[in-house]
Amino acid sequence: MPAWPYTKGVHDLGRGCYAYLQPDGTWGWSNAGLVTDSGETLLVDTLFDLKCTREMLAALRKAVPAAERIGTLVNTHSNGDHTFGNQLVSGAQIIASRACAEEMQQRTPDELAQMMRHWRALGPGAAFFHEVMGTRFDFEGITLTLPTRTFERELKLHVGSKEVRLIEVGPAHTGGDVIAYVPQDRTVFTGDILFVKGHPVIWAGPIANWIKACDLILGWDVETVVPGHGPITDKSGVRALKHYFEYLRHEARKRFDDGLGFEEAARDISLAPFADWTDPERILVNVHALYREFRHDAAPPDAMELFAAMGRYHAEHKHHRHRAQ
Repeated sequence: MPAWPYTKGVHDLGRGCYAYLQPDGTWGWSNAGLVTDSGETLLVDTLFDLKCTREMLAALRKAVPAAERIGTLVNTHSNGDHTFGNQLVSGAQIIASRACAEEMQQRTPDELAQMMRHWRALGPGAAFFHEVMGTRFDFEGITLTLPTRTFERELKLHVGSKEVRLIEVGPAHTGGDVIAYVPQDRTVFTGDILFVKGHPVIWAGPIANWIKACDLILGWDVETVVPGHGPITDKSGVRALKHYFEYLRHEARKRFDDGLGFEEAARDISLAPFADWTDPERILVNVHALYREFRHDAAPPDAMELFAAMGRYHAEHKHHRHRAQ
């Protein structure tokens, strides 16, 4: 496959598929995709706020005349950086898994906007969230715009004569992750089932589902893989993420059996094999998720407590980098 440049904007993947990338892929900077055929269009995900989504839609319409009217919007999962721009895709049928639609109602843009207005009073979790995302995006004026059609397991659509398979692979990153596979074009849009050159974050799990999703993609005749965050890749990017999960599960299990707490374990695990990956603080969330699995604990995590833990890790690493300079 070609070496796709990791630059902001529309990338023509060929055969009527496009990616919209937002470097550097760290917190909130997500990707989206477009599938076209015979004048019909399907958009994979919107972006974190209205400004970013407007900019993306304008760029797509300039590059792809058929994108002037988007008939179908697929939300790959519930996180706001893939759904908060939904209101701007007027007239489109919005499709997501049933679990995704339920989660979207639990984490609304209005709640996020309120948290950003009062983050100083809400503790270290809100402070770290504000540091990595609240200064980049504007959550004011966003209307929660839910899917108009939901499904479970798999849904086959057509864009013109082109088949698009929506396959539910969650719970993994979130409770209702979906990937969009275009067999005719040997292309898959993964949402946040794939992070490239960046640490993933396991909000839901189990990790076995995520590894199974990687194996599913690796078993397909796929040439081009558009991740939820990071540069366009091929199967090598999928294999790298699968290796990350297998490595982390093995290392976390040893420390769990030795009685280490999850924060101590996360700090003890070497990230040397992934030294060039962004957002290393996410290992706190991932080890916490694995510890919940090892304990057979089905209770949902406290996201703000995990953001606080990541904030401590992030501050420590920033301090160490400063001292090393």
